[in-house]
Amino acid sequence: MYLFFHLCLASFAVLPAKDSMSIERSNLLSMMKLSIKVLIQSSLSLGRTLDSDYPPLQQFFVVLEHCLKHGLKAKKTFIGQNKSIWGPLELVEKLCPESSDIATSARDLPGLKTGLGRARAWLHLALMQKKVADYMKVLLDHKDLLSEFYDPGALMMEEEGTVIVGMLVGLNVIDANLCIKGEDLDSQVAVIDFSLYLKDPASSETPKDDAKMTAILDQKHYIEELNRHLSGTVTDLQAKMDSLEKTNSKLVEELTAATDRINSLRDEQEQLKKENESILQSSQKKEEATLLDSQVELETYKQTRQGLDEMYNVVWKQYKEEKRIRQELERELELQVGLKQEMEVAMRLLEKDTHEKQDTLAALRLQLDQVKTLNLQMFHKAQREAEKKQEEAVQLEQKMSEMEKQSPFLSCVSRLGLENELRTEKEQRQSMQKALQREQDNSVELRTQLQQLQGLHAELQDLKQEKQQLQQMCEQQEQALQEMGLHLSQSKLKMEDFKEVNKALKGHAWLKDDEATHCKQCQKEFSISRRKHHCRNCGDIYCNSCSSNELALPSYPRPVRVCDVCHSLLLQRSSSTGS
Repeated sequence: MYLFFHLCLASFAVLPAKDSMSIERSNLLSMMKLSIKVLIQSSLSLGRTLDSDYPPLQQFFVVLEHCLKHGLKAKKTFIGQNKSIWGPLELVEKLCPESSDIATSARDLPGLKTGLGRARAWLHLALMQKKVADYMKVLLDHKDLLSEFYDPGALMMEEEGTVIVGMLVGLNVIDANLCIKGEDLDSQVAVIDFSLYLKDPASSETPKDDAKMTAILDQKHYIEELNRHLSGTVTDLQAKMDSLEKTNSKLVEELTAATDRINSLRDEQEQLKKENESILQSSQKKEEATLLDSQVELETYKQTRQGLDEMYNVVWKQYKEEKRIRQELERELELQVGLKQEMEVAMRLLEKDTHEKQDTLAALRLQLDQVKTLNLQMFHKAQREAEKKQEEAVQLEQKMSEMEKQSPFLSCVSRLGLENELRTEKEQRQSMQKALQREQDNSVELRTQLQQLQGLHAELQDLKQEKQQLQQMCEQQEQALQEMGLHLSQSKLKMEDFKEVNKALKGHAWLKDDEATHCKQCQKEFSISRRKHHCRNCGDIYCNSCSSNELALPSYPRPVRVCDVCHSLLLQRSSSTGS
């Protein structure tokens, strides 16, 4: 049969390409009709769910695989050309979101390495869902997408594909239970077995006999399974009977013990009734006493509440006043800081000016000393020259008088010479007097400069005094700032105390006796011997041992009962305020 099929396909190769494609489509269509018909008839005659080993079902998958491979384009890879029907089947996931489950299952199956194996697993899962026809119809409705995978004239691109989809609808009557795990879907050979479709018509009654035999075998297996289940249930019932007998004996023993316990409990109940009556009488007496105590505590609470309200108003006014004073002090502090900075800048400028004036004063003093020495030297020199000239003039006059006596002609000549010498001497004396006058003017200027230097020295002394005064003012302002800082810290402490008092006034509430059943600190339950006591500071209820301390509070004139926690807090606060 296999040889016959291959010979038929070989004979088609001689024909042109289009004729061979059409013949292959018609042959595949007829094979699909036969496989679907045989599969439906055989499944209806058997009347049970089909599995993977059923031959007609295997041949149906082989024929369907050949139909999907017809005209499939070959994709080039590194290894070579590869034809796989997994590519067009993957399109169904995009076109029909319902098929995403079977697509992911086919991808995630262990052992599948090729696209052909995934495609075979996908077809098995689609048949179990009874949606093979629906998925193929979705593919044929989008032939523009299929053109990427199939050549023109392929079965999926022509009318034969639509006919096959119509035939696949009939497979919805079949129930298939296929196990895909463990099967080697990658290496299965897809060869059509024609022996299933070439049977003798005389032996047409054999399928009925086979169906009867299979039905009888199924009934036999079913009865054997029922017998197995019945034997199992019998053993289970026997074990349950044994356990029930054991539990029954235990229950009888427990019943006798329970009756004894009931009798003892009745005796205890009578004793408890008597004790209850005595406790009721004592509790009534104590309730009356606690009622009187609560009335007294209520009156004291009202008085303390009124005193606390008045104290709160006074404290609030003091807090506002302290806040206003603090703001004023902060403003004054900012002004003082600004003045201090300005004074520091002025001090730096004064120091710089004084250094410059001291330098100029030293230079002027040096210049004055030099001018004084020069004046003295010039003055002594001028005096010496004037004395020499006077002596020479006296000598000349004596010579002239002597020469006049000797001869009148020589006297005239000598007189002329002497007169010339006298003129020159007079001119030299005048020049010397002018130089002396200039030196005197220079000395006057130096005296004026000296007076200016003395004034600068006095001004420098004044600046030093002003600097000392400014330093004293800075020290005084720093002391004032320190005092203001102390005052601000004290005001902050007072504000914190006011806030704590305010919190205490707002947050502390007088707890009722009915609301407390245990001591807040030691968590022991109150009883006849362990009485309830209120803390006069926080208002909570404690036992006697946890509230045995007494302190004087602002709202109470004399020391009152407080708890251990409030006692330690109040002591810490009083020690901090005292320090």
